[in-house]
Amino acid sequence: EDLVALLALYRPGPLQSGMVNDFVEAKNKQKKIKYLHPSLEPILESTYGIILYQEQIMLIASKLAGFTMSEADILRDAIGKKKKKILGSQKKKFIEGTKKVGIIDEETAEKLFELVNHFAEYGFNKSHSTAYAMISYQTAYLKTNYPVEFMAALLSIRM
Repeated sequence: EDLVALLALYRPGPLQSGMVNDFVEAKNKQKKIKYLHPSLEPILESTYGIILYQEQIMLIASKLAGFTMSEADILRDAIGKKKKKILGSQKKKFIEGTKKVGIIDEETAEKLFELVNHFAEYGFNKSHSTAYAMISYQTAYLKTNYPVEFMAALLSIRM
């Protein structure tokens, strides 16, 4: 999990936004984890209260605003690609959906949408991060335990 998160965090957006420091401080219990609403805890617990993965955005939309996962994917895409026209209608749908679901009030829904919108710019697909983590782990293992063979293979493929 740590390697998966690290690979999602170690990109220009999260590095520049301060997300990495927030994540590290929360992980090391130097900073108290704050959730905008208690219902976010099960979704954001593994990332210490930070919206890090695109899947978390979709879960928030699904659980708190009643979106289907297909509708949540449209929201994720609109935010990620900064589709302003679609984003306006998605915000309205999100706020209306939270009223129907009834877990959070309208003021919290507005704040949550802005939070989702902000973090979605940096959100990374967890499955991609997991695949990269697997390759990173295997590479580190081979380099550590078979250094001669690793370097020979590395040199032979870099012509």
